[in-house]
Amino acid sequence: MSSHILTLVCPDRPGIVASIAEGLLGVGANIVENAQFSDMPTGMFCMRTRFESPIDDAAEIVEVLRGRAEALHAELRVRREDQRCRTLIMVSKYDHCLVDLLYRWRAGELQVDIPVVVSNHPDLAETVTRAGIGFEHVPVTDRTRAGAEDRVRQLVAAHDIELVVLARYMQIVSNDLCRELAGRMINIHHSFLPSFKGAKPYHQAWERGVKVIGATAHYVTPDLDEGPIIDQDVARVAHSHTPDQMVIVGRDLERLVLSRAVKAHSEGRVFLLGRRTVVFL
Repeated sequence: MSSHILTLVCPDRPGIVASIAEGLLGVGANIVENAQFSDMPTGMFCMRTRFESPIDDAAEIVEVLRGRAEALHAELRVRREDQRCRTLIMVSKYDHCLVDLLYRWRAGELQVDIPVVVSNHPDLAETVTRAGIGFEHVPVTDRTRAGAEDRVRQLVAAHDIELVVLARYMQIVSNDLCRELAGRMINIHHSFLPSFKGAKPYHQAWERGVKVIGATAHYVTPDLDEGPIIDQDVARVAHSHTPDQMVIVGRDLERLVLSRAVKAHSEGRVFLLGRRTVVFL
């Protein structure tokens, strides 16, 4: 028996679960886990189903279910559970998120393969190559920005990349690339209450006496740092925290939130509904 993951998004209506379950029964499937959600504001239905079947080929199962999906006006996907999400990481000089992702990848916590890491600086080349992963130094200036993004496109195509992760990549991604990778590019953002943008956000937060700091992982869109949110977390801080101590707390949050977002995406647990997400835990 092979284990598969089915994901489905369609307009909500009675009989969706029954129809798909009946179709899965037709391929000898045994459903072992199911999560579903009816989104009232959009009228959409989301479902993630883990099942076992004597059929190894996910494409064959999709073909069996095609008629049912069309009748439901559904976007339906099936993949083998052991299929790993091919992921490209982009980073600048800060290494904490990159190192955490590499550790979780080596430990088997993330269902991803990482064939290449791209950076606009050479600083982290040894960290990456020591892990047995390809490293591409792609400098970015106003003059070379378009060419640098073309190189990213080439790497995405050459390595069959399904997900791009901005692990503290300190460059603005063009609107064109955002649209091309819509729903496939995740960023980690140091979000505060209130939010501080620009240089030294933790120092700005300290100067305002904030009591909570946080981090947000979201899909990248042309609206800077306003994409659909996948995961967030916060930590309380006090007046006794120095800016450097707040940086340490913030880095821990960024690592945790980004890894949870990558894990959720790679396991097919995130569903995009316009500017919002449904995330099955």
